[in-house]
Amino acid sequence: MDFKKESYSSRLSLRRLAVLIAFGLCVFMSENLSAQTQPIHKALIVDGFSNHDWKQTTKVIKWILEGSGKFEVEVSTIPNDSIERQKWNADFEDFAVVIQNTNNIQNLKLNWPDAAKKSLEAYVKQGGRLYILHSANNAFPDWQEYDKMIGLGWRSADAGIALEVNDQEQLIRHPKGEGKGTSHGDRFDALIQILNPHPINEGYPASWKTVNTEVYSFPRGTAENLRVLSYAFDSTDTKKTWPVEWVIKYGRGNVYNSSMGHLWRGETYPPAYRCAGFQTTVIRAAEWLASGKVTYPVPVDFPTSENSSLRPTEMIGVHKNE
Repeated sequence: MDFKKESYSSRLSLRRLAVLIAFGLCVFMSENLSAQTQPIHKALIVDGFSNHDWKQTTKVIKWILEGSGKFEVEVSTIPNDSIERQKWNADFEDFAVVIQNTNNIQNLKLNWPDAAKKSLEAYVKQGGRLYILHSANNAFPDWQEYDKMIGLGWRSADAGIALEVNDQEQLIRHPKGEGKGTSHGDRFDALIQILNPHPINEGYPASWKTVNTEVYSFPRGTAENLRVLSYAFDSTDTKKTWPVEWVIKYGRGNVYNSSMGHLWRGETYPPAYRCAGFQTTVIRAAEWLASGKVTYPVPVDFPTSENSSLRPTEMIGVHKNE
């Protein structure tokens, strides 16, 4: 037996094994480093006044977004004092997405300062991204550029064009003065139906059931540069079908607007917010706005057309009295 040849062969095999192990470790470390260095998007929630419970809404949305691992969320609260309010502004350009959670529908004296309005307009026009959260589309009927940013909102019958979805999934445009102003019936478990494919709803079922939600009838506005993503049948009032989510192009920026997300005074973590479909959509819409793409997966507990899906009633880190 040639011991020298056998010894050389063994050493060669060990070297190959060492190279393979080292290569595997490099791949493993590279993948883990990549996962750890995936960008965390900075989001800003603007709140301070609403006929809804804006404080609790902000807490829950912040919890949902930060719980995804994809967002770092800051909050800018517009001061209650009228003098201090006029000084308020935000550095919108520091954030990948701005979430609008103010609504002055019941008190038009509550408003953003003109300087802050101009700042938001410039931010979105130059490529910024804006999330209009539920009742935020009720706000600022006299702010013309805001109307352009939101596309559709809660407006009177003479304030703009209303969009309806017919049985052939075509959009019907109700001109100003035709039909009613925006309203809603009772909250109910609505079937959300996809109208247009989009990165936000990629991988969703064609329809999915959400819970205890409001469907806005006759949503009105400029109805320009927008794409309706989903719709629902209003079973409690008009017995017609209306848009639920839409995206708008404003300048170089993108806006997401939805009637989902109702949280009323006295509610802490209502079923509408516990809905796995709503939580997933909040995250995916915000991620699309922030980055232009969606990586957050559709979870296994996403609702179906037959069954809704509620997350547990407890929220770690969010408390009623905080």
